[in-house]
Amino acid sequence: MSTVEAAAPAEAQEPGGRNKSSTSRQIAVIGAVTEDEEKQGVFKPMDLNRIIKLLEENDKDDLEEKQLNSVKKLVQCYQNGLPLRDLAQIFKILNLCAGKIENQPQFIEPAYDILKLCGLPFLKKKVSDEITYAEDTANSIALLGDLMKIPSSELRIQICKCIVDFYHAEPKKHIPGYQQASSSYKIKMTEVGGLAKTMVQSMTLLENQLVEKLWVLKVLQHLSTSEVNCTLMMKAQAASGICIHLNDPDPSGQLLFRSSEILWNLLEKSSKEEIIQQLSNLECLLALKEVFKNLFTRGFSHYDRQLRNDILVITTIIAQNPGAPMIECGFTRDLILFATFNEVKSQNPLVKGLKLSNSCEDFELKKLLFNIIVILCKDLPTVQLLIDGKVVWALFTYVKRPEKHKIIEWSAAQHEELQLHAIATLSSVAPLLIEEYMSCQGNARVLAFLEWCDSEDPFISHGNSFHGTGGRGNKFAQMRYSLRLLRAMVYLEDETINTDLCDKGTIQQLIGIFKNSISKTNEKEEAIILEIQSDLLLILSGLCEHHIQRKEIFGTEGVDIILHVMKTDPKKIQSGLGYNVLLFSTLDSIWCCILGCYSSEDYFLEKEGIFLLLDVLALNQKKFCNLILGIMVEFCDNPKTAAHVNAWRGKKDQTAASLLIKLWRKEEKELGVKRDKNGKIIDTKKPLFTSFQEEQKIMPLPANCPSIAVMDIAENIRAKIYAVLGKLDFENLPGLSAEDFVTLCIIHRYLDFKIGEIWNEIYEEIKLEKLRPVTADKKVLEGITTASESIGKMVVSLQNEMIESQARQDAQSEQKVYAKIQATHKQRELANKSWENFLARTSNAKTLKKAKRLQEKAIESSKFKGQPQNAIFHRTVIKGLNTTVPSGGVVTVESTPARLLGGPLADTDIALKKLPIRGGALQRIKAVKTVNEQKKSIPS
Repeated sequence: MSTVEAAAPAEAQEPGGRNKSSTSRQIAVIGAVTEDEEKQGVFKPMDLNRIIKLLEENDKDDLEEKQLNSVKKLVQCYQNGLPLRDLAQIFKILNLCAGKIENQPQFIEPAYDILKLCGLPFLKKKVSDEITYAEDTANSIALLGDLMKIPSSELRIQICKCIVDFYHAEPKKHIPGYQQASSSYKIKMTEVGGLAKTMVQSMTLLENQLVEKLWVLKVLQHLSTSEVNCTLMMKAQAASGICIHLNDPDPSGQLLFRSSEILWNLLEKSSKEEIIQQLSNLECLLALKEVFKNLFTRGFSHYDRQLRNDILVITTIIAQNPGAPMIECGFTRDLILFATFNEVKSQNPLVKGLKLSNSCEDFELKKLLFNIIVILCKDLPTVQLLIDGKVVWALFTYVKRPEKHKIIEWSAAQHEELQLHAIATLSSVAPLLIEEYMSCQGNARVLAFLEWCDSEDPFISHGNSFHGTGGRGNKFAQMRYSLRLLRAMVYLEDETINTDLCDKGTIQQLIGIFKNSISKTNEKEEAIILEIQSDLLLILSGLCEHHIQRKEIFGTEGVDIILHVMKTDPKKIQSGLGYNVLLFSTLDSIWCCILGCYSSEDYFLEKEGIFLLLDVLALNQKKFCNLILGIMVEFCDNPKTAAHVNAWRGKKDQTAASLLIKLWRKEEKELGVKRDKNGKIIDTKKPLFTSFQEEQKIMPLPANCPSIAVMDIAENIRAKIYAVLGKLDFENLPGLSAEDFVTLCIIHRYLDFKIGEIWNEIYEEIKLEKLRPVTADKKVLEGITTASESIGKMVVSLQNEMIESQARQDAQSEQKVYAKIQATHKQRELANKSWENFLARTSNAKTLKKAKRLQEKAIESSKFKGQPQNAIFHRTVIKGLNTTVPSGGVVTVESTPARLLGGPLADTDIALKKLPIRGGALQRIKAVKTVNEQKKSIPS
């Protein structure tokens, strides 16, 4: 009952049965005992101190009977439970009784009766009693473990029953004035008192007492459900103590079941490493081995099979410890035998006539055996046992296309899962057993299986389990694990394996699989297809590296698949579906399969491969930059590359040179290189020093150890950027800004600065070693240092000139902009003035006349004064117009016959005139009356 519930006031009842109003004030009394209840005597008052004093006396003749009677009265008094306030005294009485048992066996019964009371609920009078008496309760419960030393089977069993009851507490009838302690209170006090440790220690007292041992194991099984108790049990070496006795005779089978359950809990809820260490001894492993063998060969029930699998899982966990003597105890040999006897016929009597069924437990066992082989093979001495057990041969029996109408012991779904598990196991085992792999025609088997995976043969995959992820209804899971196996073998760099693969046409086959996978790509299986494509490219890289002939076989078809991947939408790279890995594999393929083969390089350039590389570089993804720049350095050895690089344009018309310089600046910013706001060198003595180099002190190193300055070349991309720009020619780089040129000055002198930096390190190391170079060497060293610093100063001077030149250009550009702005303003002023004049002419007649006179005067003054003889003069101004704006290009041509135009200013409204339908120009004709005019002319 919670504090809130205990404090909740009940409605008081007035005489006559009427409840008081709930609005009246009520005072809650927690754990109070009414006078009536006190009179009834729920717990009759007992002087426990008198009983303790009586039990401590030893010199009276009739004392024993009095002691037994007093304890009997105590037991009768507390039949409903033990109050927390009396618990310490009651357990002291129990301890005194237990101490008398050796000389006075009559005290066994009183002790037994008190122990039975311990299984009853603990009672509290106040809510705070649980906290107030917590220490007394924990010490009292801890005493139960110490009482296990009493050589009485009856008492030991009752102690165990009492502790088990802590975990199966049942609510008893309500006792007036008391509340039952919470159900978890006893369990918590058990943890605080450290009972688990003493119970583990008591196991040593029960070597040949099966019943008591089973009860103790039952107690430990309950106690091990808590992390605190598991930690205490671990410190008491519970794991090894329990494991050693796993194979002890027990007709009931409880010992093995409870022991395995305790071991499981210890592994899960305490330090796994410590438990493994406790179990990694010869005695424990021998016990586990015998138990597993017995269950494997003689266990046929569902329960036995489950227990067998649990023991195997525990063994698998122990096998992860390299120090576990798995080989020495013979367990490894037996496990290998059990894993392969179905596929490789054996005359070993252990498996003679033995057969696995297709039950869930046997199927689980098969997978667990495959799994433990992967763990065991990490220990190199196991290799010979794997050879003797023909493990590779057994696993290869699963690497084949399904045969129709063949009866197998497993269901289709089980066989598929075992097939995938076997191939995954081969990926770990086969690289250790190369001779066995080749003797089984491993390459041919894997390639044939891959051919089936890529074929259109109908196959309904179930896609169950971890290994079948993404393979439901297709053969992608089989292809994925087959490629993993092939990749593991190729990356051994064993020339026998790789030559055999190439002779079998592996390169062409893998390229064909890649092409087919492109057409099969869909959103549902996208992740697994990307993984397959990545593995295909990595295998091709491993086969083609350092072999020009294989690169030629890779050829244009291989380049095409690489270009296809390079054209991937940049947004997908961050999608998390494996595009990052695929892109890394693609870049590795460019390095291993294209570079060095001129025909492939030329085809790659022809298909704008360099443009695609620079597009990826422009994404500014640091993880790709180093690899791409390394590829660029190698590609620039091809004389055709420079033109492609210079022709590339990125966003905002960015050039490749500008991109590389931008990457340089970003790299230096991340490295903490000192530069001013304009990008100039600050320290001419250390122009390339990073913040890491500043923090690290120069130390004398052996000649074969690279110094910090040398390591800096490999740890960042500056050296690669310098190499690429150097091959592009520093003097003819297009599309650079002034800031780029300032940075380019540093890049141009990178090698000089780095050489000076290394020589400076040498000089400092000589000083630290207190060596004095000869005069000539000293002058040389000082000269190199001075020359390096002079180069730095020269670069700074050049940078200053560029910055000043750019400042002047900026100023000139600024002046041009200002001049343009000024001209624009002046034009606006003239336009405004013209508009004002126009308004004045339209609003004032005098102003208009004056403007007209000025206009006519200007026209007359502009005319040519001397007219040639016989010339016809045409007027350009229409008389009678009172406007000052130009009237347009209107000219009266007097030489045109009047009969054609009807004379000057003739009526041109011909909408209602009848036109003559004849050739020639329009002529004036008699007017034709319209219908309306005729109506008007008719007299009424």
